[in-house]
Amino acid sequence: MGKDDPTFVPKLKAWWDTIVLEKPHVLTIFCSSVSVWIEENILNSTAFFGRVNLTITLEPLSIPESTKLLKLLGFKGGVYEIYKLLSIFGGIPWYLEQIDPKNMADENIKALCYQKDALLVLEFDRIFHDLFNGKGTIYKKILDALKSGMKTLSQIRETIKFSHSGKLSTLLNHLIECGFVQKHIQWSLKNETILRQSLYRISDPYIRFYLKNIEPNRSKIDMKAFIDININQIPGFDTHIGLQVENLLLQNRVLLLKSIGIHPNDLSFDGPYRQTKTTRQKGCQIDYLFQTRTKTLFLCEFKFKRRELNSEIIDEVQEKMANLSIPRGFALVPVLFHIGGITEAVTDKNFFYRIIDINDFLDPEFLKSSC
Repeated sequence: MGKDDPTFVPKLKAWWDTIVLEKPHVLTIFCSSVSVWIEENILNSTAFFGRVNLTITLEPLSIPESTKLLKLLGFKGGVYEIYKLLSIFGGIPWYLEQIDPKNMADENIKALCYQKDALLVLEFDRIFHDLFNGKGTIYKKILDALKSGMKTLSQIRETIKFSHSGKLSTLLNHLIECGFVQKHIQWSLKNETILRQSLYRISDPYIRFYLKNIEPNRSKIDMKAFIDININQIPGFDTHIGLQVENLLLQNRVLLLKSIGIHPNDLSFDGPYRQTKTTRQKGCQIDYLFQTRTKTLFLCEFKFKRRELNSEIIDEVQEKMANLSIPRGFALVPVLFHIGGITEAVTDKNFFYRIIDINDFLDPEFLKSSC
């Protein structure tokens, strides 16, 4: 009603002033899959100042909540199967409800993402046509710039050749409000001050999977080229699933903190961290970094592999630790999140402060203990 009628807002105000105020038991609720229009025309409108009693942002289900829903729907798959589904569909109940519980993860992903006119093959275009009022082209360019990894505002602007203005920040804020993008501040480890440039990443698992896996294969999907093949035969599919799980874990920050035993009040900063290469320091990127008020840095590494991790993972993390510039007096503590098991060579070296099996996150009781 609102987007197609430029006089809707004044009509609404007139109705509110003449009818609603005389009926104290009337409760008016505005809701939308994407709240950009409501933000701009209701919440930020001077016409309705002081009239909004409650604003609710409905977040995706957490990993344990999503697992509970899948089991209620009758899905019988194991840990790896569940994470495979959640890495693509996230904690969106409607997506999870499309799962056929009689099939395992690969069959469901193939049916929903790699068949002609399948639900999640068409979903992206519907989102950007319906929710952005037919103006989704520029938003799509921003997401394309982020599909291969995090970028700063200036890097996004350079990638999409956007003019120097404040409009790009506004467009990114729209995507953040929609839940498609997340902003991660960067900070000085030594001074505990926020740096000028933040990192932006695609936070919605389905959006990222579509851009990385479905869209590049749309012509083949429309030609029904994937009917008789296993999706694991699609080049790079397993690698992409690993990156999707990293994205899912970042969406479940509360579980990460709880598993390490850190209370949010004890943190100075946390988030994915990037150290820029200069003449005085090497560049490095940390999956997740926690900085506590007691000058302890928890360097977290995410690994989603079917096979057991061997001592190579220690070498990999040690290299990141060596490259990260640590202020004097700080402690650097490595933490490993994994799913496929670890060899004795890893446990015997006692290198990691915590080795956390993300299988534990699927237990609804874990969520209760983290509240």
